[in-house]
Amino acid sequence: MNLIEINNTLLRTIAAIILFLAGIIVANILSKLTKKLLKELEVNKILKTKLNIKLPIENIISGTLKYLIYFITIILALNQLGITTKILYVIFIGIMVVIVTTILLSIKDFVPNIISGFIIHKKNKINVGDKIKVKNLEGKVIEINLLETKIENKDKEVIHIPNSLITKEGIIKKK
Repeated sequence: MNLIEINNTLLRTIAAIILFLAGIIVANILSKLTKKLLKELEVNKILKTKLNIKLPIENIISGTLKYLIYFITIILALNQLGITTKILYVIFIGIMVVIVTTILLSIKDFVPNIISGFIIHKKNKINVGDKIKVKNLEGKVIEINLLETKIENKDKEVIHIPNSLITKEGIIKKK
């Protein structure tokens, strides 16, 4: 090896180390910010009280984000060293496509209802006992959770209304 090749290899190694360290720092910062944001939104508390789900969702989401950034950082650092191959990229892209597709298909209706549930919960748009009308559905609110609102109509039938419908269509409060 001549001096130019040694310098080039040394520079690539230093760049890979700096990239790796920067990725670890960014991953930790973004993970902590995500966890703080989810804690501020009281996601765990709302999931526990409204849906009776006792998962540490704040930790799960922030941890997943951190390890995803770690994985991307490792690939970038290895690429800087010239070690990665196209196979690694194909595997990574394949895994990500499967994960994203699975998540999107499993939560396509869940996410809008959860977001609407948070909006209804935070803004106190409706409360248990209120008489409301949504589209052509009318009744007294008997339960509000993150996914749906249950109303009882004049015939004493319980109707489950998705929260996304309430935020989309709007509600009319009756007196």
